[in-house]
Amino acid sequence: MTFFAVEDLGVSFGGIRAVDGVSFEVEAGEVFTIIGPNGAGKTTIFNLISRIYDPTDGRLVFRDEDITRVPPHEIARRGIARTFQNIELFEHASVLQNLLLGRHAHARPRLLEEILFLPAVRARERAHREAAEKVIDFLELQAYRDNLVVNLPYGVRKVVEMGRALCTEPALLLLDEPSSGLSVEETEDMAFWIQDIRSLLGISVLMVEHDMSLVGAVSDRVLALNYGRVLACGTSREVQEHPDVVKAYLGG
Repeated sequence: MTFFAVEDLGVSFGGIRAVDGVSFEVEAGEVFTIIGPNGAGKTTIFNLISRIYDPTDGRLVFRDEDITRVPPHEIARRGIARTFQNIELFEHASVLQNLLLGRHAHARPRLLEEILFLPAVRARERAHREAAEKVIDFLELQAYRDNLVVNLPYGVRKVVEMGRALCTEPALLLLDEPSSGLSVEETEDMAFWIQDIRSLLGISVLMVEHDMSLVGAVSDRVLALNYGRVLACGTSREVQEHPDVVKAYLGG
């Protein structure tokens, strides 16, 4: 079974080719990382996978299903969740409330049942709360559980956003620059979370990242992009030592 594949993916904006014929596969249980300079097309690929953008050409396959034209609101229900380079949380809601929003992907509201607050509705609410509490325990967010996000340190907010994505119970987690804005110590902690997400939760990770220490610590394979095109794919060391990669953006 093809777990996740990007096949000859391309998109243009006003004549500019932002992604140009990109292909790669992510295997189940893998941490796969995309690297590249600003403007290389990394986040654009995430936006294509999330169905925020429509590709000009190519296709996306997830669990042997073509999801190229699946509506954006269905992507999380299919088992793909993401974080954002710029944290997207409800600042004046608590950590728990933000995590519960991640359960929306599993909501199947029935108006009459909701109005009458029938036992089935109460059971679903308990299940959603239990799922969110498990994520809080997993990410060690108990101390911040009832705090408003606006009052939290930046590093904790990054973990909360990752927790909200985990609450959708994804099979594939897209992490967009998870170390952005973090200290060295916080980046080390993020590496542990990513490893645990893969090894303990069995979730595959597709990551966009610029911190090569984090890339090297957690990645099984790395794809290098420049100007929307693939330069190299392999282990972190192989990619960093590739002549085209060195020439493009590693200072060689």
